[in-house]
Amino acid sequence: MLSISKPVIDSHTKDSVEKVLSSGRLSQGKIVREFEEAFAAYIGTHYAITTSSGTAAIELALHAHGIGAGDEVITTPFSFISTSNAIKNCNAIPVFVDVASASLTIDPSKIEARITPKTKALLGVHLYGQTFDVRRILEICARNGIIMIEDACQAHGAEFFGGKAGSFGTGCFSFYPTKNMTTGEGGMITTSDEIIAQRCRSIANHGQGQPKQMSVPGHNFRMDEIRAAIGLAQLKRLDEFNQKRINNAHILNMAVHNIRGLVAPRQFPGRKHVYNQFTMQVKKEYKLTRDELKSHLENRDIGTAIYYPQPIHHQDYYKNLGYRDSFPVAEQAAKEVISLPVHPSLTPDDMKKIVKALRDA
Repeated sequence: MLSISKPVIDSHTKDSVEKVLSSGRLSQGKIVREFEEAFAAYIGTHYAITTSSGTAAIELALHAHGIGAGDEVITTPFSFISTSNAIKNCNAIPVFVDVASASLTIDPSKIEARITPKTKALLGVHLYGQTFDVRRILEICARNGIIMIEDACQAHGAEFFGGKAGSFGTGCFSFYPTKNMTTGEGGMITTSDEIIAQRCRSIANHGQGQPKQMSVPGHNFRMDEIRAAIGLAQLKRLDEFNQKRINNAHILNMAVHNIRGLVAPRQFPGRKHVYNQFTMQVKKEYKLTRDELKSHLENRDIGTAIYYPQPIHHQDYYKNLGYRDSFPVAEQAAKEVISLPVHPSLTPDDMKKIVKALRDA
């Protein structure tokens, strides 16, 4: 079975982990700081702060910006549930805005209608490796005096007119094994704001300002040295990994392009798509349903995934909170999307196998 994702763990990565294990310093050491400095330099920010997960990174960024009880945070209903859960974990209120049909990222034209005096931040999601419309959303945030936080958990190395995802607002990354680079579990916050960086470091380490001196309520959201060592090795190959994803996506795009009823992910001018997932849509004109196509591919040992089968406002937890609004583009996308393998471990023969299966369908 061709898996939907497969991290690349090379000998250099294993050697890096072995050195950490041999050192005896497994937490709060120099490797974490080296990883932070290297990642900040890659993204183009002054600071980067490691965390225990991407979810922790989002929650930490919200806390650092003072988001709390009763505050409203605008976000998308078409994402992994951790995006909105992080808002809830700050006792703030997720306010959903539908996505644009072409990109499936948050629709800028619908944002300002949802802004109220309680709105403090916008948490946008760079989805599947594609950035949202950063320029328009930055303009909206500036015009209305709200903070922009980037959920870049699927967008390591993605770009918007030359700037990397995570460099425009406060960036939040995940290093889960399905991502473009991994540390197993782990995350990162990126910012050029010194005060936000200091707050993130403090809250992530039990609220300590000075050792053993707690200045604010905090968490243990730290990353350990082993994960940082993996991250440093992965970061050195991230551009290589992304280029392989882009090459594989090009092959899949060419295959899907001539099949009526299948819609490949769109590449927008000025944006670099790094294909955390190759996600296409199965329209009603296609001769198979989305689920029938999924079965067809899996019967030929090609793994697939649905990101996401339910928009967040349809999840039981959010329905029980009283979310009743309709977001038709997100709701339709949840019925149509299917992701194919695109990861850098795929061989040319693997790609031929996927293309043949699509054509056979």
